[in-house]
Amino acid sequence: MRIGLLTGGGDAPGLNAAIRSIVKRCEKYGFEAVGIKHGWAGILNNEYIELSYEKIKNIIGKSGTILKTSRTNPLKIDSGVDIVEKNVKKMKLDALIAIGGDDTLGVAKILSESGLKIIGIPKTIDNDLKETEATIGFDTAINTAMQTIENLKVTSESHNRVIVVEIMGRHAGWIAFYSGIAAGADLILIPEQPFRLTDVIDFVKKKNVLGQKSLVIVVAEGALISDYQGPVTKNSRVDQFGHVFLGGIGDFLAREIQRTVKVETRAITPAHIIRGGSPTAFDRVIATRYGIKSVDLIKEGKTGVMVALQNGEVVSVPFSKTLIAGKMVSESLYEEGKTFFTF
Repeated sequence: MRIGLLTGGGDAPGLNAAIRSIVKRCEKYGFEAVGIKHGWAGILNNEYIELSYEKIKNIIGKSGTILKTSRTNPLKIDSGVDIVEKNVKKMKLDALIAIGGDDTLGVAKILSESGLKIIGIPKTIDNDLKETEATIGFDTAINTAMQTIENLKVTSESHNRVIVVEIMGRHAGWIAFYSGIAAGADLILIPEQPFRLTDVIDFVKKKNVLGQKSLVIVVAEGALISDYQGPVTKNSRVDQFGHVFLGGIGDFLAREIQRTVKVETRAITPAHIIRGGSPTAFDRVIATRYGIKSVDLIKEGKTGVMVALQNGEVVSVPFSKTLIAGKMVSESLYEEGKTFFTF
């Protein structure tokens, strides 16, 4: 049997651990492992390499992806599905493992319904895929973001500044919420809980009156201001999946706070910094387990599913079940966080 694997969408710590385990499990069963380069673009362009465990056995601690990645959407290309099916046959692949988030796995779902044998592995630092307790990269991302916020708190305190930290998170605020709580942020703003600009301004004024001149406010890039039309962005560009390029709400809030409260305010956007760095032990282990399970499922003839962590066990769930809606920070969880901040 010949199994192809690809990594799509944004890079995430732990991808290489998944690649490594897939190749190792394939060799255990006598299967061939083929690495598709640059995500779905690699299938469209027929770019691939033969993989052997001996050559990649030491990549488990390496961040990023040795296969490279892209945000290419074959469904947006004329005859894209036909080209994918043709090239899968040309590569002589019996099955395909797609490692990615909702966009990558959304494509996998459509291709699976057209007849291709595909397994999905959940990878997204946003942690917003349903039916799984863990996605590859989230644990590393929140730890990196936490350290960044803690470092900024020191500067904030030293200069009596307000610092607004804009953290990745389009529709779900998991990274901002977890890292903000862990680092002791003064205020956390997430997409699931739209807020009024006046409430943020009043919050800063109140803290200043109480003598707290230094503040760190964590805001997810997709956080929504209730009296503002749509997300705050720097431009209106969209990618092949129709997503607007986010970024700008941190700068916006910093300007408004400084203008109205008259306190020195800075905006910091770690952005892609939190995607890098060596993956945590958790991300390495869960990625390894996902890789093993995906090959086992193919061996058993079970495809059209995503592997997932549920109650500590790696299981499989149909694409149709996990991609129906995103996993969001619940109101009750956010209320717990508000123990440490309130408008």
